[in-house]
Amino acid sequence: MNIYPNAYLRDVQEITMEFLKENNLKALILDVDNTLIDYYKNLSEEKIQWARSLKKQGIVLYILSNTNKKKKVEMVAKKLEIPYENFAKKPSKKGFIKIQKKINIAPENIGVVGDQIFTDVIGGNRCNMYTVLVDPVDKKDYWYTAWKRPIEKIIKKKLHYKN
Repeated sequence: MNIYPNAYLRDVQEITMEFLKENNLKALILDVDNTLIDYYKNLSEEKIQWARSLKKQGIVLYILSNTNKKKKVEMVAKKLEIPYENFAKKPSKKGFIKIQKKINIAPENIGVVGDQIFTDVIGGNRCNMYTVLVDPVDKKDYWYTAWKRPIEKIIKKKLHYKN
């Protein structure tokens, strides 16, 4: 089981067209909680503009979230004007493969972006996708994520920011 991401960035907005071209990525599968929105469900205007810019340049964006709160994911997806899948049960491969088949892009050309090693990174790595770990948007976490953060901190010490 590979727990290490291909890239480690501070924020999703550091994913530029140059970064995508360097890594031959044509699509991004995005996590929601603490990757795009904070604990209070705030989605910044900067992240909306970032998503619009990538889409205008031909990058396919898709949300894959573990939450069973469909309305929350739907709200983010509507603001970003992109499709989504919720209740994914990451690191299960099922959701990643479902999206890969829908967008019809080879796994190695898909980036998986998220703030958690044990869901986003492991799930993406299991599907042979390019994984990008980002720092959480907010320090506040749900209880079911908070207990994993100390373990992730140990792993992150071995990583270096890509930019």
